[in-house]
Amino acid sequence: MLPFWIALQFLSSLPIRLPGMPEPQQMGRSLLFYPLVGLLFGALLWLLNGLLLGTPSLLHAALLLSAWVLLSGGLHLDGLADSADAWLGGFGDRERTLLIMKDPRSGPIAVVTLVLVLLLKFAALLALIEQGQGVMLLIVPMIGRAALLGLFLTTPYVRAGGLGQALADHLPRSTGRLVLLASAMACLLIGGFSGMWALLMAAVMFAWLRQVMLRRLGGATGDTAGAMLELMEMAVLVGLVLV
Repeated sequence: MLPFWIALQFLSSLPIRLPGMPEPQQMGRSLLFYPLVGLLFGALLWLLNGLLLGTPSLLHAALLLSAWVLLSGGLHLDGLADSADAWLGGFGDRERTLLIMKDPRSGPIAVVTLVLVLLLKFAALLALIEQGQGVMLLIVPMIGRAALLGLFLTTPYVRAGGLGQALADHLPRSTGRLVLLASAMACLLIGGFSGMWALLMAAVMFAWLRQVMLRRLGGATGDTAGAMLELMEMAVLVGLVLV
């Protein structure tokens, strides 16, 4: 179970303490548990949604979104901000883009991107609450984190020596594909037609974002992986409201 605890510690702000530094093999195997961590997040959000029934809708959606961000500690929002700055400031140049992503400072484009993504998430959550589709909270975080597994399975990691390198090098690929299949089946079982629609939107968004990364960088980094997760969650939430 150590790989699960590694995944939970890395992806969440929950007070998880590991007994020392994990081995690279355990780091790679932790990717297999990313969708399960997403399902855990979804279950917590679904329970919170139930507790908030009767709360004014605007406050209800704001509290859900706040809990969503706090659960991940803003990890993926940081990747989104860095990627947004780098894509604009990199002027199409690979090395300049990678260099900007290492800069901890955030520029105006990063702020604007974060505001727009969080605004769209908030509006979509509000609509889901009003439509009585709270069950979809179970699968959206799982889809986002399953996308990270899919990205490492299919896309080169381009920042040598980074944390993601150990994940990519030691990921059990055949098992990873089975985990993705199980995650898709879980979405269908939980969401029915809406789950199928969510998977379709996620697949289209994944293919497009992966192609953008390959064209600019030749692969993925930790920051672009975080950006993918946030953009996919936003797109799936908005798409579910529009079904």
